[in-house]
Amino acid sequence: MLLAFPVAHMAGVLSVVTGALVALLPHIFFIQRMGIFRTRHRAPRAMDLFRAEAGKFGLTVALFALVFVVVPPSNPAFFFCAYVAIVLTHWLAPWLMLGNRTTN
Repeated sequence: MLLAFPVAHMAGVLSVVTGALVALLPHIFFIQRMGIFRTRHRAPRAMDLFRAEAGKFGLTVALFALVFVVVPPSNPAFFFCAYVAIVLTHWLAPWLMLGNRTTN
């Protein structure tokens, strides 16, 4: 957002925020649906994973449609850059966390 403000002012920041939300909200839905942060342990089942991923995909499609119909981004480049940055963060986080493990 800090990079978007000097270039496109508040319109660019709004594009970055909407792009980030389109990426974050489905991921939050997936985490909640899978029950990753529940205190009790349960074995993940394949159908739970499938339903959570299908819901995440559907929510992503719906959010993209909603954003482009209701609040078209003033700067699509900022919108898509924020979306890709958030998605890449989710993909790269497990890989980056591997470096924190110690091998004995």
